Amino acid sequence: MRGKHSLFYHILIFIIAQLVWLSLLGIWIYWYVSNYIIFEKVGEEVSPQLVYDVQNALPFVLGLILLIGLSFITSLIFRHLNVQLRINKLYDSFISNVTHELKSPLSSIQLYLETLRQRNVPEEKMKEFINMMMKDTDRLQGLINSILDISAQNSRKLILNYQVYKAETLIKKLIEESFERFHVNQESYRISGEADCEVFAGKDALKIVFDNLVDNALKYCTKQPEIDVKLECNSGKLVIGFSDNGIGIPSGEQKKVFNKFYRIYSSNIPNVKGTGLGLYRVKEIIKSHHGKVTVHSEGEGKGTTFRIELPVYKGAKDFPLKKFLFGKKLKQV
Repeated sequence: MRGKHSLFYHILIFIIAQLVWLSLLGIWIYWYVSNYIIFEKVGEEVSPQLVYDVQNALPFVLGLILLIGLSFITSLIFRHLNVQLRINKLYDSFISNVTHELKSPLSSIQLYLETLRQRNVPEEKMKEFINMMMKDTDRLQGLINSILDISAQNSRKLILNYQVYKAETLIKKLIEESFERFHVNQESYRISGEADCEVFAGKDALKIVFDNLVDNALKYCTKQPEIDVKLECNSGKLVIGFSDNGIGIPSGEQKKVFNKFYRIYSSNIPNVKGTGLGLYRVKEIIKSHHGKVTVHSEGEGKGTTFRIELPVYKGAKDFPLKKFLFGKKLKQV
């Protein structure tokens, strides 16, 4: 209901603006033509110079300025309308996705609880139910935390626990933990390369980054997943390449995947769950580390590669992230 009222409101404003613009244009044309006819009739009694200055030049210039101004205002209104319509569409999509994400684990928990209440469940089965319910509550907690973190990032209130880490040790550990969390067997992924450098990073934040990348690689894959992670330190950067063999991303979509609430809908995988916040969180977290994340895909069915660049830590005096220390000492891990 809210979306319909908002749509009607903005369309009405746009129509009114167009009518006002056309009315003013008609009034200006009528005024200009009528005055031209009057000056033509009395042209012999008025000096040619006066006729040119007053009747021709000034009204024409003022009318032209008026038309340009009105056209500019109308374009701004039209742009505002498009932005509002897009925001409303994203809002509706987000509410629908979040509702589904919340409802699914809640329904599962409810089913387990009803089963435990109505039946005498063996102890072994009861433990299995409890474990399943714990997984569902973890899923709910993760969704809630992601929404809260997005809000904190937008208001610049998200606090990350930055420390100095050995890059290769940290990244390999976080990636392997993500693979273990999503039950990816060792035959489905490979970690290669060396990263003999240090990074100034928030461990928990980077864990969210790799969890999202692994989650996407699994959700958008129609066959046995193959994930290739490459590490490299060069030119003062830690470079992490994360490639998968999923459905790929069309070239026109690649710049949009990091937008908030944006999701790719493919006929190949019609039932992919999510809120459209995962890659947005990845971008914001890497940005908070003064890094950069990009995506490349050859097209549909050809997999996707994410490239993450983080600045190498070379000492507190030369490092650009020292402002995050707030006067505290660095802790090296």
